[in-house]
Amino acid sequence: MVKVLISDKLSKAAVEIFRNRGIEVDVKPGLSPADLRAIIGEYDGLAIRSATKVTKELLEAAPNLKVVGRAGIGVDNVDVKSATARGVVVMNTPNGNAITTAEHAIAMMFALARQLPEASASTKAGKWEKNRFMGVELFGKTLGLVGCGNIGSIVADRAVGLKMRVVAYDPYLTEKRALDLGVEKVELDELFARADFITLHTPLTEATRNLLSAEAIAKLKPGVRIVNCARGGLVDEKALAEALKSGHVAGAALDVFETEPATDSPLFGLENVVATPHLGAATAEAQENVALQVAEQMSDFLLTGAVTNAINMPSVSAEDAPRLKPYMELCRLLGAFAGQLTQARDGVIKRVTIEYEGHAAGLNHRPLNAAVLAGLLTPIMAGTNMVNAPVIARERGIDVSETVHDRPSEYQTLVRVSVATDQQTRAVAGTLFAGAKPRVVEIKDIRIEADFGRHMLYVTNQDKPGFIGRFGATLAGAGINIATFHLGRAEAGGDAICLVSVDDQVPEDVLAMVRTLPLVVQATPLSF
Repeated sequence: MVKVLISDKLSKAAVEIFRNRGIEVDVKPGLSPADLRAIIGEYDGLAIRSATKVTKELLEAAPNLKVVGRAGIGVDNVDVKSATARGVVVMNTPNGNAITTAEHAIAMMFALARQLPEASASTKAGKWEKNRFMGVELFGKTLGLVGCGNIGSIVADRAVGLKMRVVAYDPYLTEKRALDLGVEKVELDELFARADFITLHTPLTEATRNLLSAEAIAKLKPGVRIVNCARGGLVDEKALAEALKSGHVAGAALDVFETEPATDSPLFGLENVVATPHLGAATAEAQENVALQVAEQMSDFLLTGAVTNAINMPSVSAEDAPRLKPYMELCRLLGAFAGQLTQARDGVIKRVTIEYEGHAAGLNHRPLNAAVLAGLLTPIMAGTNMVNAPVIARERGIDVSETVHDRPSEYQTLVRVSVATDQQTRAVAGTLFAGAKPRVVEIKDIRIEADFGRHMLYVTNQDKPGFIGRFGATLAGAGINIATFHLGRAEAGGDAICLVSVDDQVPEDVLAMVRTLPLVVQATPLSF
């Protein structure tokens, strides 16, 4: 039975989603790292918020773990690289708290512009310092958005409604999308020079760490106000504190910090700083939404193979999963076929080309490509799956390319996998019989139709009389029953292929006898 562990607090409704779908679930928030490592080995899925740290050590103790689901956007608390290497899918829920976080950024911008926290504290202290708190309007000001994805685009929409001018820097923002949002797409240095307010809405990566460094802050328009509700490491807090003290930056509002919980920061104690304890997603609606979303996503993956909002593998929607499933199996088998032949001949894989024709041409190819690579690399490296296969291919310097043909195909659907090594190039093609059953239809440009069997023997030979009789007699003499027997040849008297399914794995001594038969060029056992 599929088992999921919830190690941080999720709503009861999320727990019921797992149970209603037949998944056994244990709710154990607050476990120490040692206690979590002690029990994680029995679970297929792990649902977390921000408290649980999914480390390399934890993953090593989780041989059955297939998916980590983060109820929220950030996965800073997950070692994604180690999870990917172990074939564990990492999911987040980027949409469940997008509105809440965007609203918090807007609220922080208002608080900063009108000095609301300081004014509130002063008034509650019995003072009436009306002249002390002179604010600025948002109307007509230029807002610089760094990141214009889910959250950034919502902030842009709200800011446009406030009659602000919005400029945005995002490498993935298209001109059409910018036009639809009513924002101007600019480069980062131009944004720094023009923005009266800057809000950050980008993930923390090595490329974005210290995005607002001392050098970057020096480029900002004098009197700028900065809002960060994304990730603390995006801002150099020490450099920002110096800019606030000098007046180059008029104010800053931060919901996130380099170290959390943030009990100390060079920004604390500065009057022109608004600080909140990572409240961006802290609304009842958002907490419920992300909990329900992660439960649905994890259940879909564990039960149907659907992949939604994965950090480290291509997404496959719940609607597409049943349709893609037979194609993914075909691709895996074709990859496994090519991989076992390559392993047998000790060739170093240089290049993989995957071609799609017919119905296959119109599908989502990213998961299909991953399935091919998983099948191809499993004979070479145990533990390979669709999650880590693309990474392993990159690490080994394998060039992977995809070709889609819109030409008429002899088959309703066709997938061809070509593998080039430092010695030769091999190709194997397959189709789906009756729309669901994988079948080989071509090997090395030789036509041959065969179903995939659990145990098979692939033989190349010279097309001359006597081979079939001697080959069959050899297997019969060893007590090996032939389930299916398929032949193909390039031309009469030329190269030929024999592909047979057998009931059991062919022993090495029998393989040795087959390889010594007259006319046999090579014999390779296959397992699927």
